[in-house]
Amino acid sequence: MSRSSRVNLVLVLLVVIIAAAPLVLGLGRGEEPFSGADAQAESGISEVDPGYEPWFSSVFEPPSGEVESGLFALQAALGAGVLGYCFGVVRTRRRLQGERPGLDDPTPPESDRAA
Repeated sequence: MSRSSRVNLVLVLLVVIIAAAPLVLGLGRGEEPFSGADAQAESGISEVDPGYEPWFSSVFEPPSGEVESGLFALQAALGAGVLGYCFGVVRTRRRLQGERPGLDDPTPPESDRAA
């Protein structure tokens, strides 16, 4: 097994452990086990100041939690796609610069100079 294969295997195992740890350890048990930051902030504000009125409301309120989760997953997928595309462009540019030596050198090679 090559070194890069071992590194990839270790990274995949770490991701699995990080994802499974909260479920195995029982973290997040309660009324809403995986509530978002907005819901937690709302409950925290309600505890501190029960009469608090929000200054504004959301522009778009999804009809259900499933739709909200789907939109969040779509947003995450689009962001990952854009980020992956940018990394691919940078990697390809670096690889092409390595294949064509002298690309950054402003002086032309000996064969291209006028005699």
